[in-house]
Amino acid sequence: MVSTHNRDKPWDTPDIDKWALEEFKPEHNASGQHFAEESTFMTLFPKYREQYLRSIWSDVTKALDKHFIKCELDLVEGAMTVKTTTKTFDPAIVLKARDLIKLLARSVPFPQAVKILQDDIACDVIKIGNFVTNKDRFIKRRQRLVGPNGNTLKALELLTKCYILVQGNTVSAMGPFKGLKEVRRVVEDCMRNVHPIYYIKELMIKQELAKKPELAEEDWSRFLPSFKKRNVARKKAKTSKKEKKVYTPFPPAQTLRKVDLQVESGEYFLGKKQREMKKLQEKRDKQEEVSEARKQEREKDFEAPEEDAYENKFAEEGEEG
Repeated sequence: MVSTHNRDKPWDTPDIDKWALEEFKPEHNASGQHFAEESTFMTLFPKYREQYLRSIWSDVTKALDKHFIKCELDLVEGAMTVKTTTKTFDPAIVLKARDLIKLLARSVPFPQAVKILQDDIACDVIKIGNFVTNKDRFIKRRQRLVGPNGNTLKALELLTKCYILVQGNTVSAMGPFKGLKEVRRVVEDCMRNVHPIYYIKELMIKQELAKKPELAEEDWSRFLPSFKKRNVARKKAKTSKKEKKVYTPFPPAQTLRKVDLQVESGEYFLGKKQREMKKLQEKRDKQEEVSEARKQEREKDFEAPEEDAYENKFAEEGEEG
């Protein structure tokens, strides 16, 4: 039975791009049907963002007023709120406004964050804090994503056509849906200890293959590099065989405590002053032994050599002469 869903429709003409995103305009909602109820979204922001948000909030209000969205900044609770009004005509713009305040809370600058209001741009906030429990390892892998002087991040931005910002325990990305999918894959695998350079090489090859129309309907897997973990057998260092201990059913003798040692030496029964005097005397005796040893070493240089050795030396010199 032939499927009726694959038939060409009378309005499907070659000049129409089915995947093109058209801007939603007021004439598309010419009937005047607006929201029956108010839709509200709220996002909390950290304390360090307060000063910046106060400085740019007038620009945020202007950008949202064009789409008839109301916004509020609550500095007491540390929250941003967006609401629909009776004049809002675009049913999806409130979701775009929600993404805008979410990006502003994650330290994305306003000139970049305001682009989310465009139809062809989406955003994705990737949480990376739960991948690694060790803090030092987490910092190293996050830095690996950024790369030296931010070069790795710049390469990903160019290849995916997305804006990427690494901030704290999250990675904020903005761009087309296809690019966002690649960014999430790279970020999550980087936190799982897969280096981003592997994906950068793969994306560069795909970009070159996309330029060739003859390869549009072919499988690209044969052109892409395959990076697989190889379990290389490593030689174990030879260790000397340990001698087997003779089994004894009796436990080892208990080590003596400090008090037991003092009782054995008789120090335990001495008074406080007597103990101090004994320690002082032991210290002096030790100093005298050390000084005596040093004195003997110095006096070795002044000892006369043995007579036999002295005579043999002159005899050898006479033979040579």
